[in-house]
Amino acid sequence: VQLQASGGGLVQAGGSLRLSCVASGFAFDDYAIAWFRQAPGKEREGVASIDITDRSEWYADSVKGRFTISSDNAGNTVYLQLNRLEPEDTAVYYCVLGRLPIWNIAALKSLNYDYWGQGTQVTVSS
Repeated sequence: VQLQASGGGLVQAGGSLRLSCVASGFAFDDYAIAWFRQAPGKEREGVASIDITDRSEWYADSVKGRFTISSDNAGNTVYLQLNRLEPEDTAVYYCVLGRLPIWNIAALKSLNYDYWGQGTQVTVSS
């Protein structure tokens, strides 16, 4: 499984970015893709997840109403739209994949995701 994340960058507070994750190298179709982030000196945090089988979405409270996760029809590309960005959103964002079923998927636990891509840096200036 390969996960290629892109779309990070430097943006001012209040601005927007769109992250993309292209998933490849596998044949199963029962999976979820999520975004996690990690800021320097902070613990890794689950941001959002999407169940590719039914497009159900879950979000961390810290990003609800500002971030939106979506996927293309094939489920191979997942997007994370980041709106109304805050300096606290500055982190490396990772695209991850986990096989379904995932118990308590809403909790966004990293242990449920076996496959991790490289990160993309998001920096929000104040």
